[in-house]
Parts: sequence; structure tokens; C-alpha cells
Amino acid sequence: MSLPDHGRVGAVPSAGPGLPLERIDDVRWRIPRSAVPGMRVDGLVFADDRLIEPLRTDPALRQVANVAMLPGIVGRSLAMPDVHWGYGFPVGGVAATRLEDGVISPGGIGFDINCGVRLLRSDLTEVQVRSRAQPLADALFGAVPSGVGAATGVRLSGSDMEAVLLRGAGWAVERGFGTSDDLETTEETGRLAAADPAEVSTRARGRGSEQLGTLGSGNHFLEVGVVERLEDAAIAAALGLARGTVTILIHCGSRGLGHQVCTDHVAVMDRVTRRYGIELPDRQLACVPLGSAEGRAYLGAMAAAANFAWANRQVIVASVRSALERVFGAGRSGLGLRQVYDVSHNLAKMERHRVDGTDLTVCVHRKGATRAFPRGHADVPERYRDVGQPVLIPGDMGRASWVAVGGPGSMTEAFGSTCHGAGRAMSRHAAVRAERGVDVAAALASRGILVRARERGLLAEEASLAYKNVDDVVSVAARAGLIIPVARLRPLVVVKG
Repeated sequence: MSLPDHGRVGAVPSAGPGLPLERIDDVRWRIPRSAVPGMRVDGLVFADDRLIEPLRTDPALRQVANVAMLPGIVGRSLAMPDVHWGYGFPVGGVAATRLEDGVISPGGIGFDINCGVRLLRSDLTEVQVRSRAQPLADALFGAVPSGVGAATGVRLSGSDMEAVLLRGAGWAVERGFGTSDDLETTEETGRLAAADPAEVSTRARGRGSEQLGTLGSGNHFLEVGVVERLEDAAIAAALGLARGTVTILIHCGSRGLGHQVCTDHVAVMDRVTRRYGIELPDRQLACVPLGSAEGRAYLGAMAAAANFAWANRQVIVASVRSALERVFGAGRSGLGLRQVYDVSHNLAKMERHRVDGTDLTVCVHRKGATRAFPRGHADVPERYRDVGQPVLIPGDMGRASWVAVGGPGSMTEAFGSTCHGAGRAMSRHAAVRAERGVDVAAALASRGILVRARERGLLAEEASLAYKNVDDVVSVAARAGLIIPVARLRPLVVVKG
């Protein structure tokens, strides 16, 4: 079975005839369960008039309908406002399945398990960053290996790999790569207890053995930005943000280890899906019952890969802090460096949600979708419980990123979920064609955004025109009640793979 790497250039399949879309209100659209034979629930798409038009004939909506056919699915098959075509599930897809008769599908998590975003705040000013922009960009680019196959050159021992897979970010903090405060402001404190390293193959371990502390390629990045605008000053203050605050965003995941975990377990599920009497409209939705041996094996491996990703971001943060200290000649406290939050957008988790008037424990698949619990939720860190869980929504390197908190509608509408970014508007191939002959780095520099990249020629894949406008995406999520926007961040320095 050939598995595409959606982190690289890939062709989007033909959409075919558009699916029926019934307008619910200005930001919600229904794909009725009658639209395609086999749908068990409706599809629900979050989009306004601007975002819905290109989606009408997009293959991502057919994927929303396909996901609605999964055994045990409850509620609705959801598409966030940044939705676009992916492997099996659309990117920006959310679905919950019952524990007793539902399934787990790796396509609903993605190849980059626990790809996520971490945000640091500082006391630096935009003027200070601009005065040291060149040495800062060079220091960050040198401190954090990036690009395809990026490696540190330091191989984890077998025992250390085992510990990383079990303890996640906690292992990194124990080794001096951070503090307990980092763990307190990381989703799940940077560790899923269900991890089973025995289900992570030797090949997966080998692929990740020299990649802890690396950024990777594709849409992964490290971005120094400034809080350009506040939407809610009180919540921003609770998060440690103010207008003019310099921030650092880190977007990456589990690297080659997570990709191999997904590859290994999709191959297994592809062989056994029919054995469980499951008929699927798309082989990329390969799945098994949650309680099956194959399902338990995948969930254990997925959790271990998630722990690797949290450890990876923790080690990167340590490198970033050291680089900032060298460039600005001040220590961490002098720079006011503190982690705001770290949130995943590629995971499946067992959570309690109210479905059709009944409280159920379900398996929530979030593929390119961020957990967004509102204020008062027990799983929000205590320091943020009065305002809600921080939500980090990166845009593209030429426009902006957003900080928000979970809104009350996330629980009633979307299993505590929201968008994870701007979302692609065109394929990588199409973006490269559109930017042929354009020096993307120079164009960004002319707008005051300094870029460092391992492969400058690939910057066209990530140019702004390749993405939806993140402001439009955030606006829809806010109007739907999924989030409360807090701050808009404008990029100053970007490191890409």
C-alpha cells in the first residue's frame, strides 16, 4: 500500500460533483446524511460566504461525508473553517466515535502525530528585535536544525528513546531542557499516560533517533512576532500578553518517528479492516474497532509518538531560549521569557462530551484541529481556568497568527475543538507554479519579515497565496462561538525547513 507524504508536494484529486450544502446560518453549513449512501450522521462545515465558495467542489467535503460513514460515529462529521483535502480525513476534520462500537482511524490523526504549536512570550520590544534581526535569525537558524531529514547528529540511546516515548516533555525537563512551569502550560502536561513504546517499531525509533530538537520541513516553522493588536485585553493579560509584546511561535511535531508509526499501523489496519466487517468508501480511512488488538496497539503507539513530539518541542524551546540569551546578552528572567501554552492539533483522545442529551466518553479524532476547552473546564490548566484554554492559530509567514481561548460553543458544537491554522488554499504544486520566478524571501524582506530557510527554493510552497487568510478563518471560528480571539501576532523573523 503506497502512502503519500502530505508534508511534501502532492496532487489533489478531482473533486467531482459538489455535495449538497444546506445553509444553517452565516457560518454553518450542513451536508445532510442523505447526501451520500452510507452516511450515519450529518456533516457540519464552519464557513462564511467567502470561505464556502471554493469548498463547494473541493474533495475535502467528500472526505467529510466519507468520515460520516465510520462505524460508531456520533454527533456530526465536522469541518473547521481551515478545512482542506488530506489523507483519509480532511485536514481540519473532527469526529468522535463511541467506545463500545466505534473505531479508531489513523487518517483522523495524521502522519505527523501531535503536530502542534508552542508559544513563548517575552519582554523584548519590536525595536530591539529589529535592531538585532540578522544575528537573531542566524542564531535561531543555527540552533534549531530544519529541513527534510533534519538531525542533531546526537543519537538517542535505546534507554533514552524508551524514556522519551514514555515520559514526553517531562523527560526533556528532567534533562535540563526546561522547567516544571513549561509542563504546567502544556496540554496533558506534555505526556499521554497511555503510551506503549513496545508498539513503536524499530524503524520508527531509528527515524527519530537523531531528530529530537529539530524543526523539520513543509509548513513547520519557528516565528518571532509581535502582538500587533489585542481583541480582549483582560484575557491577554491573563496569558501574559500585551500590545507590543514580542512572541516566539514553534510549529512542529513527531518528525520521522510519528510518520513511521502512522505508516506502520495504517498498513496493518488496511489488511484487517474487512475482517471486522467494516466497509469503507476510501481505503485511506482504514480503521479498526477501538477495543481490538490492532486498535489498542495503534493507540499505544500514537500516544508514544505524541510524547516524542512534546519532548521535541521542549528541546527546541531550550535551544530557542539559549539563542535569545546569546543575541540579547540577557538571561531568561531578564528577557521575560515564559511559555504561554503548547497545544496539539493531530491527536485522538478519550474525552467526556454531551451527545444528544447524554454524557458519553468518546474517542475524539482531531486532524488539523485544535482542542479548545472553554473557561471553567476541568482540563484547562488552573492558571487559565477563569479565561479558557489558550488556542494557538498560526497563519502563513507573510501575514499573521492568532492567540485565542476556547469559547463555549466549542463544547456544544465541536467536541471542544476549533481550527488549527489558516488552511491551504492551493496545493504545493500550484503554489510553486504561481510563484515561479518570484524570490519569496526577498519579497518578505521588503515587508520587514526576515526569513531563513534550509531550501529557499521551497518557500514558494508556503507563500501567502497558498493559504486562506487566517483572519477570515479566525473570524468564522469566533462567530461560531468556538473561540474568543485574544491577540493578533505579526511576523518579524521566520525560520523554515
